[in-house]
Amino acid sequence: MDRRSFFKKAGTAGAGAVAATALAAPAIAQENPKIAWRMTSSFPKSLDTIYGGAEDISKHVAAATDGNFTIQPFAAGEIVPGLQAVDAVAAGTVEAAHTTSYYFVGKDPAYAFGTAIPFGLNSRLTNAWFYEGNGNKLMNEFYATQGMYALPAGNTGAQMGGWFRKEINTLDDLKGVKMRIAGLAGRIMEKVGVIPQQIAGGDIYPALEKGTIDAAEFVGPYDDLKLGFHKVAKFYYYPGWWEGGPTVHAFFNLDKWSNLPKHYQAALTDACAFANTNMLAKYDMKNPTALKQLVAEGATLRPFSQEIMEASFQAAMGIYGEISANNQYFKKIYEDQTAFKRDAYLWMQLSEYTFDTFMMIQQRAGKL
Repeated sequence: MDRRSFFKKAGTAGAGAVAATALAAPAIAQENPKIAWRMTSSFPKSLDTIYGGAEDISKHVAAATDGNFTIQPFAAGEIVPGLQAVDAVAAGTVEAAHTTSYYFVGKDPAYAFGTAIPFGLNSRLTNAWFYEGNGNKLMNEFYATQGMYALPAGNTGAQMGGWFRKEINTLDDLKGVKMRIAGLAGRIMEKVGVIPQQIAGGDIYPALEKGTIDAAEFVGPYDDLKLGFHKVAKFYYYPGWWEGGPTVHAFFNLDKWSNLPKHYQAALTDACAFANTNMLAKYDMKNPTALKQLVAEGATLRPFSQEIMEASFQAAMGIYGEISANNQYFKKIYEDQTAFKRDAYLWMQLSEYTFDTFMMIQQRAGKL
């Protein structure tokens, strides 16, 4: 072999490899650009489970993109107050928010479906409607009119009915009660005599303690224990019929979302799905222990009476009819979810309900 020819060819090949490497680096950088977002939460860091959904999203997006796409979460109040989270996203003040859609029904009642409507779906059916039904599609059609895109990013499971300073046995007992309650539930409670108040989570305890309000609902045993509500209101009612399976959403500025590379969108979608599942798992693990501690520290458990449940259900149906007559998005989403709910509960009352009921009987009998 001609050594000069060999080295000449080798040198040419080496130069080609170097050139290819030089060309590849910018191409990779273009495919995986450095993007840094901020996500404002509606929750304080002390509520680690519900605030933790934002942290889950942040960690999973960073891991999936080798740290090229980062989302930094901020607690309520660090950038904007909790009840201004979606305003900040729509305005472009921040790129993202982790919050509950129904906090913003004052803007449009259709926001309620993003979280839960009273006498709506449980957590499993909520996920089925969002992921396999028309939930995500319909909600994002609506959110687009608000300059946003959103994905489910947390679920608490069925919530408790709240803390009351006095016993509530009849509808008359509800008359004049000032209650912190969010979303459409406030309008429904108003129909049965309650005076609804919208107060951010961190402000509930002092309002109860000072007597500014007579009752408050928030989430369930784990969060409620952390906030100490049982120290200022003894009676703990259930169920929270206004939140059978409430979803926490990640909201994104629509332009920022649309301009993300497709694989970044996929990574963010997967991160939100993990946060959605993980939050529910955490609450199901933590709530039983917290409930036992609440009772040990003096909380008194009470179910809402059938009279109150029935009257609230009828009030809800009336309000949904009134809103649907004047709001096309609300009507479209409500009709779709109701059709799904009708068939879904037909199925749920067979194996699921029967199995759960049998196992609960065994638990009460001390056989588990």
